[in-house]
Amino acid sequence: MRRTLLSTLLALAITGASHGAVAAGVNAPLLDAARKAEPAVIETLKSMVLIESGSSDAAGLARMADYTEGRLKALGMSTERKQGTTGPGSIVIGSLAGTGSKRLMLIAHMDTVYPTGTLATQPYKVEGNRIYGPGIADDKGGIAVILHALQLLKDAGWRDYSKLTVAFNADEEIGSIGSGDLIASLGAEQDYVLSSEPSPAQPEIVLLGASGTGTVTLKVQGRSAHAGAAPELGRNALIELSHQLVQTRDVAKSVPGTQLNWTVSQAGQVRNQIPEAAVATGDMRLTVPDGFEKLEAALKEKVQNRLVPDTQTTVSIERGRPPFVASPAAREVAKKAQEIYGEIDRKLTLVDNTGGATDAGFAAKSGKAIVLESFGLGGAGYHARDEYIVTDTIVPRLYLMSRMLQEVAQAK
Repeated sequence: MRRTLLSTLLALAITGASHGAVAAGVNAPLLDAARKAEPAVIETLKSMVLIESGSSDAAGLARMADYTEGRLKALGMSTERKQGTTGPGSIVIGSLAGTGSKRLMLIAHMDTVYPTGTLATQPYKVEGNRIYGPGIADDKGGIAVILHALQLLKDAGWRDYSKLTVAFNADEEIGSIGSGDLIASLGAEQDYVLSSEPSPAQPEIVLLGASGTGTVTLKVQGRSAHAGAAPELGRNALIELSHQLVQTRDVAKSVPGTQLNWTVSQAGQVRNQIPEAAVATGDMRLTVPDGFEKLEAALKEKVQNRLVPDTQTTVSIERGRPPFVASPAAREVAKKAQEIYGEIDRKLTLVDNTGGATDAGFAAKSGKAIVLESFGLGGAGYHARDEYIVTDTIVPRLYLMSRMLQEVAQAK
């Protein structure tokens, strides 16, 4: 009898250890439901990864839209699709009326950075606690968290919201140029927005800030001439562009909260002609609202210093995502996320900015909603070979999303 009791206690201890320690205050039924949902989450991930959906893949994006819309309908949501202002994909929107007072929105994106055919060399595969596949973390893992967290809450009878909105766009990886205005408009209607970009597997995070983005263009106009017979009659736009790139490479250091890296350039058409035009584009990041204006002014002042006489250099900035900086209220809500992770004896790190850019910037643009980022699955390898998620994060992230929705819905 004593041996049997000891064996039973040992078995219980092993079982408890395998599921992770559970602290006081945990929502045990919800946590148990999250554990039981893990196989279904993995099946959802596989289904989505096998749909290649690069940002320019119209057919793949349409299949992803069909898939996600069907899943939202299965959750009882009314759905619609809206065509973006540019690009081949549409935005899938689901909505559901509840019995509470708060308006809540969840966002993630259906597109990936991978061209069609990537699955042939980077297939879906499971190795230990990692599952590999193009886009599995960024951002199909985020979609999976949303779909399954809502299923857990639906099964629990939770309807403590005025309106629940889900938006999946199809162009996040190319700047959300076609969907950003719609996300901003929807965000302005919400009390809370939880965005589901991935988290690192270690440490797991909630993100409090993301960079805004812009494309900076330098254009140089010179004069063509025969490169062998009369080069002195030309005004070499390539030489002037090179001069401008060198002298502006550190200009962002004079504008706090901005970053600029020149990444693409082009000049000339044939070998034996002095090029009359040259152009370069650069990647701009910013964490301050007036960064576009200040960097543009600094660049325009700098390019007045010419190397090649009689050339003209112009500067333009195409504005992309606005920067996302969590409000003081959002930072307080983020502390609640840490408490929720504490319920299941896990640590959650709050990160101010990773240097990346996300749609949280559009969602927070109006300043009305409390916005937090990175509620997706933990993983690594985004935008690279062998992207993966860590299965050990599935249950905790499901629990976090579900409990966060419960908590913000009850906020005063």
